[in-house]
Amino acid sequence: MLAQIPPALQSLQLPLRLKLWDGNHFDLGPSPLVTILIKEPQLIQQLTHPSLNELGAAFVEGKLELEGSIGEAIRVCDELSEALLTDEVDENPERLAHDKQTDAEAIAYHYDLSNEFYQLWLDQDMAYSCAYFKEPDNTLDEAQQDKFDHLCRKLRLQGGEYLLDVGCGWGGLARFAAREYGVKVFGITLSKEQLKLAGQRVKEEKLADKVELQILDYRDLPQDGRFDKVVSVGMFEHVGHANLALYCQRLFGAVREGGLVMNHGITARHVDGRPVGRGGGEFINSYVFPHGELPHLSMISAQLSEAGLEVVDVESLRLHYAKTLNHWSERLENQLHKASAMVPDKTLRIWRLYLAGCAYAFSKGWINLHQILAVKAYPDGRHDLPWTREDLYR
Repeated sequence: MLAQIPPALQSLQLPLRLKLWDGNHFDLGPSPLVTILIKEPQLIQQLTHPSLNELGAAFVEGKLELEGSIGEAIRVCDELSEALLTDEVDENPERLAHDKQTDAEAIAYHYDLSNEFYQLWLDQDMAYSCAYFKEPDNTLDEAQQDKFDHLCRKLRLQGGEYLLDVGCGWGGLARFAAREYGVKVFGITLSKEQLKLAGQRVKEEKLADKVELQILDYRDLPQDGRFDKVVSVGMFEHVGHANLALYCQRLFGAVREGGLVMNHGITARHVDGRPVGRGGGEFINSYVFPHGELPHLSMISAQLSEAGLEVVDVESLRLHYAKTLNHWSERLENQLHKASAMVPDKTLRIWRLYLAGCAYAFSKGWINLHQILAVKAYPDGRHDLPWTREDLYR
């Protein structure tokens, strides 16, 4: 049996057991925490150059099984990949084309999966973005409500103002801002399933006079400066590097002079925006977020500035997102039986890897999450922001 295992694998010391299709097994180190059940003989040779994309694809396609916690499996497989692969740098990363139809199809693929499936593991308001943990042991529901409040406080929302919510999702932030801050909200999404449930919840909470939600592409936003404030949460990751300038220009045109723009989104580790190495980014693009691209903080900041918006505050919530994703992953893992009745097996495998893998990626610093606050200053350069941040934490 040992002869079936390539020498490159035999020399490793990892808490990993390889279980073969014929019942034999080989431990790569003492006290294995994770078992990879190899169902096809040709996968043995593939494990000598195990990119994260190839390992993930083999699991999604049912060519291997994982035994042990999904979080430990992600960690051990990354250590396996790191031990056998170099992190090659693509000097000329491909830039993806983004048009309205392509973006709408990508959004539908990811977000129109099943509202019931998302409800299994998201918080009560179905906030599908980084939570804000004032205390490490806060519940997910508490942290998501605090995230909504953190965004509203940064935007210095005042009763009667008009807020644009770009990529409103299931409407949790829009309803919170209307209910708790007394603002009028116009929210846009490209997901029909999200809009359907979001609209129901607006009616249930009797907020229809304050919250209007529509299917609308950001490229079609009104450019007459009608909004006092603009918030975009977890949306610009779908814009693409090629369209970042246009995206920022549309936000600039939508907000009034003196108004504020908050962009909350995932940012790349590398300045050129290339994906994380060893195939992790390829897996995400192939199976989770088709046509998604993450810009570096410097890239999105530069485009906001070029559009005429002055960046006035930046906050990293990287570890908050690692904790958020750990919550999501654990909640899904605890309800796999229910989830398996809602989505196909392949889809469930994708999401198990995606949530646990992204939690690991944020914890390792492969990707980040930044809240960027910008102002559209008056023509003479003035703006109405306080001189300090003290008001945020009173």
